[in-house]
Amino acid sequence: MTPTSAGAALAEGLGNIFESMSGLRQRSRSAARPARLRVGLSAALAQHWLVRRLPEFSRRHPGIEIELAIFTTRAQAEARGGDLDLRIHWVKPEEARNSSTQTLLFREQIFPVCAPSIAKKPLRDPTKLTELPLLYKSAENGQGAEWEWSTWFRLLGLNAKPKPRLRFEEIGLAIAAALEGGGVALGRSLLVHDALQDGRLVRPLGEGWALPSSKVHLARWPAALSRDLRLQAFTAWLAAETAKTVQLAQMPARQTKLRVGKG
Repeated sequence: MTPTSAGAALAEGLGNIFESMSGLRQRSRSAARPARLRVGLSAALAQHWLVRRLPEFSRRHPGIEIELAIFTTRAQAEARGGDLDLRIHWVKPEEARNSSTQTLLFREQIFPVCAPSIAKKPLRDPTKLTELPLLYKSAENGQGAEWEWSTWFRLLGLNAKPKPRLRFEEIGLAIAAALEGGGVALGRSLLVHDALQDGRLVRPLGEGWALPSSKVHLARWPAALSRDLRLQAFTAWLAAETAKTVQLAQMPARQTKLRVGKG
């Protein structure tokens, strides 16, 4: 169905009105300076990485109250954008340019992880991976080949076809299942960092096997809050913490150089 010229003009006008109202709302919130800074992010990032680090931020900035708002999809994040002071997105690299309203945080590595009860030491024979229960993260829009077990089987030279044991819509649930000994999951380096450090997870293929994530993390905020000192303090701390984590989890010199394709 094609809209009439009048209908198209009306739609454009309404869009401009809604955009103006959103901007007015943000400027009003900025002027009122609410006591808390509302930060929106995924449940996985909050649960597996950020929450245990927030007490340190509170010790450094006792006058800044943080409220976390969880979203599971990009659509949910956009829908709640007017209520949030800062959103942490997982986006394609072409969206991740630094500007006055957003900053690139980090790009992760993807690799298999499991509980020590599944594989205490790295597998000497990669074919043994075919005997372990595999956990899947369901495909989503824009998901790269690094999330497919078939990619990893090709990378390892395995002729067998991956057999899924459990499939999860959200990466945090897959990691939780791996922590409980449910099988081998493909994890993101930032999300599994603490569990690897604590010995709750291990890397069954060893530290030399990893693929770069096809998406990156980005912090985004409304233009009206660009000079907000609370937001500046939190984003600076967030960038420093992610850099610290990434530095601790640097890959060894031996990197996987195989070309990854779809299929």
